[in-house]
Amino acid sequence: MIDQNQSLPNVAVIGLGKIGLPLAAVFANHGCHVFGADINNDVVNAVNQGKSHINNEPGLDQLVANAYKDKTLTATTKSTEAVSQANVIVVIVPVLIDQQNNTDYRFIDQAVEDIAKGIKKGSLVIFETTLPPGDTQHRFGKKIEEVAGLRLGKDFYLAYSPERVYSNRIIEDLQHYPKIIGGINEKSVELAANFYKQTLSGELIKVSSLETAEFAKVAECVYRDVNIALANELAQFADEKGVNISEVIAASNSQPYSHIHSPGIGVGGHCIPIYPHFFINKGLGQGLTTLSRQINDNMANDAILKIEKELGSLANKNVLILGLSYRENVKEPTKSTTLLLIDLLQDRNANIFVNDPQFSDHEIAEFSVHPLSLDDSFVSKIDVVILQAFHSEYADLGFRQFSNCQLVFDGRNKLNKEQITTLGIDYQSIGNASKGMN
Repeated sequence: MIDQNQSLPNVAVIGLGKIGLPLAAVFANHGCHVFGADINNDVVNAVNQGKSHINNEPGLDQLVANAYKDKTLTATTKSTEAVSQANVIVVIVPVLIDQQNNTDYRFIDQAVEDIAKGIKKGSLVIFETTLPPGDTQHRFGKKIEEVAGLRLGKDFYLAYSPERVYSNRIIEDLQHYPKIIGGINEKSVELAANFYKQTLSGELIKVSSLETAEFAKVAECVYRDVNIALANELAQFADEKGVNISEVIAASNSQPYSHIHSPGIGVGGHCIPIYPHFFINKGLGQGLTTLSRQINDNMANDAILKIEKELGSLANKNVLILGLSYRENVKEPTKSTTLLLIDLLQDRNANIFVNDPQFSDHEIAEFSVHPLSLDDSFVSKIDVVILQAFHSEYADLGFRQFSNCQLVFDGRNKLNKEQITTLGIDYQSIGNASKGMN
């Protein structure tokens, strides 16, 4: 068992993805012996060579290299083996939703089964994966009890402390974001708090139960989804009234209690489009949460309808989407709005091209679209450009080479309208119609 006054514990981190590996590296650089586990052989091999498989995460490469040099981080594909060597087990295996928006537990259920087969008496298990309220105890704690034959809260301890970090700044956020901690009992909370005090430097927020901690993380994502949906609804109304929503937001948010978010062509990633369904699937009825999901997922369809209104049929039109990633400057296609756009354009028999500097041509082609370099002469045959993710590489994008382009749809309100329209190309965006002063 963890001794609150003695040396750092051995730690198993189950899941070495975009958040799991940074966690493992930070723990290892604080002196813990960390045993990472992941089902991906390539990930495990990279870690065991002192290399990070995650790009664009400042500081991570060095932390992994340091841990390799200090022999404080190793990896394996065998979770049970990693768990058997640890007295703190941190679980960061994703829970997603399927095509019908049902909660998909496949990966984490297997991980928990493996944990239960390797756990030692006196160990602390901390779930950092975002979970529907109640799952830490009633789905996973119960499963460990059954398989391991250990008593929850007596023979092993259980805590929940959700990850709350943002891609491209995970290392920084781990050190500064407050860490919410809930536990099955007071001892579980204190053990988890002591562990994080030893390995992270942020504020600790102890809450009254596992469910409170689980609920808090999902609520954060619902808040953002609802507020983005509000911004999108206002943007659509602004279009009807010929008002520039960007100007409205800047003016409104000068009032300190107004925090209107930015509208956009859609919401993607592992968090916002997924976690509200954790509440919905647990019984949250019709209301703002469900309506917000509908509004945000419909923004892609709204964009296509606007383009069709301007150009007519998109059949056999060459349409280029800028950005496969769900947002700027990350390599992550999960729930990307581009996937919705692809489906809608395929239904209309358009010729679909995608550019994304974060992905190789082969990776883009796997989505049944044509990869297209902006240096390719074929850009002169593109009829429509849709900006979906505003990568930094697009900041200085000129459109002179798009000599056949009829319309640019700016799905993030980031492009230079004047520069585009001066070339004789129509420009549309989200809520930025204006009939006021120029």
